[in-house]
Amino acid sequence: SAFRMDADIPLVVPEVNPEDARAHAGIIANPNCSTIQLVAALKPLQDAFGLERVTITTFQSVSGTGHAAMEELHTQTADTIEARTVTPSVYPHQIAFNVLPHCDTFDDEGHTKEERKLMDESRKILHDPELRVAATCVRVPVYVSHSEAVNIQLGRDASPAEVRDVLASAPGVVVEDDPAALRYPMPVTAAGRDEVFVGRIRRDPSTDHGIAMFVVADNLRKGAATNAVQILEVLAESGAWPNQ
Repeated sequence: SAFRMDADIPLVVPEVNPEDARAHAGIIANPNCSTIQLVAALKPLQDAFGLERVTITTFQSVSGTGHAAMEELHTQTADTIEARTVTPSVYPHQIAFNVLPHCDTFDDEGHTKEERKLMDESRKILHDPELRVAATCVRVPVYVSHSEAVNIQLGRDASPAEVRDVLASAPGVVVEDDPAALRYPMPVTAAGRDEVFVGRIRRDPSTDHGIAMFVVADNLRKGAATNAVQILEVLAESGAWPNQ
C-alpha cells in the first residue's frame, strides 16, 4: 500500500489496466480490496458510456482487518447471544450485530483512509484524475467478502439492459441480476470465488444518466491474493519481469 499513489508506480487491476503493469520500473502496487472490485465493474461502463460521477457505500467484512477481527466477531456474537458482556478490542465498538461507519483512521476533513483510497485509487486506475468520486465505508459483521452499493452518473444515457449486457461480457465480472428469482450478489456466495459479482442493476432517477448497482467480491481473493497472482500472469505473458 505504501506505493499505491506514487506517480511512478503502476497500480494495477489486470482486467482494467494491464498495460500499466508492463510499464513498471521494478515495483507494481496491488490496489485496495474495495477499489479492485469497484473498478472491475466501472471500467467496462467507462469504456462503453463514459463516467461522470460515482458514489459508493461499502459494506466491508471483518477479514479486511485481519484474523483477530474475525475472532472478535465470533466471540462477540457468542457473548451477545448468551447475554454476556461484550468487550471490544480490535474495533472501537461492538461489531457483532452492529455496523461501524468507520474503516481506518479519520482525516481532518472527516474522511477515513479507506474512503480516500477508494476515491484516489479509482481515479488513478481508470486514468481519470477529474472523475468525481464520493465514498462512505462501513464495517459490517460479515466474515468474508466486501459489498458495495454503487451509484453512477454515466456520460450518456444507457438502459439497465444495456448496462447488464456490457458487464456480462466484461472480464472477471459475473452478472447476478434477477430480482424476481431473488438472485443478486451476496457475501456468502462470493466468498471463495475470484470473480466480481454485480446485480441490482437499475436506473437512478435522481440524476441524468444514472445507474445504481450492487457489487460484491471476496476481499481476500480478488481483493488481494488473486489480483496479485493475475498481475504476475500479465508479466509472464508479456515478458516484462521485474528483473528485466
